[in-house]
Amino acid sequence: MARFRRRTCIILVLFILFICSIMMALKTLRPERAGFGDPFGLGLLPDFQQRTTHLRNKFNVQSGAKEESFTHAKNVHPLTMNLKKPTVSVRKLEEHLPSPNYNFHVFYYSWYGTPQFDGKYIHWNHPLLTHWDPKIASDYPKGRHSPPEDIGSSFYPELGPYSSKDPSVIEEHMKQMSSASIGVLALSWYPPGMGDENGEPVDALVPTILDIAHKYKLKVTFHIEPYKDRDDRSMYSNIKYIIDKYGAHPAFYRHKVSTGRTLPMFYVYDSYITIPEMWANLLTVSGSQSIRNTPYDSLFIALLVEEKHKHEIHRSGFDGIYTYFATNGFSYGSSHHNWPSLKAFCDTKNLLFIPSVGPGYVDTSIRPWNSHNTRNRVNGKYYETAFSAALLVRPEIISITSFNEWHEGTQIEKAIPKRTGKAVYLDYQPHKPNIYLELTRKWSEKYSKEKEQWLT
Repeated sequence: MARFRRRTCIILVLFILFICSIMMALKTLRPERAGFGDPFGLGLLPDFQQRTTHLRNKFNVQSGAKEESFTHAKNVHPLTMNLKKPTVSVRKLEEHLPSPNYNFHVFYYSWYGTPQFDGKYIHWNHPLLTHWDPKIASDYPKGRHSPPEDIGSSFYPELGPYSSKDPSVIEEHMKQMSSASIGVLALSWYPPGMGDENGEPVDALVPTILDIAHKYKLKVTFHIEPYKDRDDRSMYSNIKYIIDKYGAHPAFYRHKVSTGRTLPMFYVYDSYITIPEMWANLLTVSGSQSIRNTPYDSLFIALLVEEKHKHEIHRSGFDGIYTYFATNGFSYGSSHHNWPSLKAFCDTKNLLFIPSVGPGYVDTSIRPWNSHNTRNRVNGKYYETAFSAALLVRPEIISITSFNEWHEGTQIEKAIPKRTGKAVYLDYQPHKPNIYLELTRKWSEKYSKEKEQWLT
């Protein structure tokens, strides 16, 4: 009996030692950092991983809404707050942005300046333009704006009156364009040493714009302004300059045509002020300054304002037309109901038709006498109506007027409510400052889906 008890005790002791050794072994497999409630291993669960990835993405894309993200995270899962900081760099936020739509082009202006970067305010202090009729002009104020509280715009930018030379501003602009699924920015451009009458030369900014655009997978085309003495010879010289200097950059935009060739594209503003015969010297094969069948051959898109311009554009040798103005009914070209006939004309003449859509129009901050051309945004409905009209004609490209033409109130850039002693600015309420970027993204996705059906 005693022998049995002794054997039982030995077996019991051995069993206890065995259990202890197993527990010690298991303990060594657990990370030293782990404490009670630590979510070790939860990232392997698909549902949890998906939700935490969403939170990280939201933090990266909406860095300005930290408080909202924190509240959302608490509601999703209490354990997510114990997670270590993501090892993925915030610089990778581009991976979480929508794919760029290279058939959506937006007009972009880099003519703004501030004392910090430019030694003075540029364009934000825009003068009040007088009416050509002295009797009408006498009824309206004169002078110029006085930033930062009083700027040449009916809206106030979220970034405040900024400098286009500020790299952080360019970065933010590219991020906003990318978030809207825009693929191409059409950069307002003057030749080196030239600028608009209220600004200064901006060509030196092009390399920085190209570099930051490339970071966000955007492309850059050029919107050539009506600079002094613009004619067939100077245009040839300037196209050569642009392509030689910037054409090798990966962000330089080229458009694939039906023949399979990939060519640079240039928008030509106010093209109608130059006679067709002079354009034909540059843009037709037989022209004396012909750029055709040379290394600088490109697609040239003319501005159409009046109906007669379509025949002049074709005779000039242009490759397409765009309508630019965001004022439905202001001109023949900007009137939505004329787009079907313009598209039909372009189809018969083998021209690109690029309708220009815009969120609204108000330029009374610089043309106080022009209120009859104001187009109310109607909380985004005006913009959506323009997109709907554009999609009806199945265009290859849609242009947007504009990203940041603040003087004419056509911007889709973020704007905020602002009240000063001198002015009460318009805003996008009841929507958020990014409402027009969101609408652009919505219609970019809709366009891509509908285009698939057009091609089938």
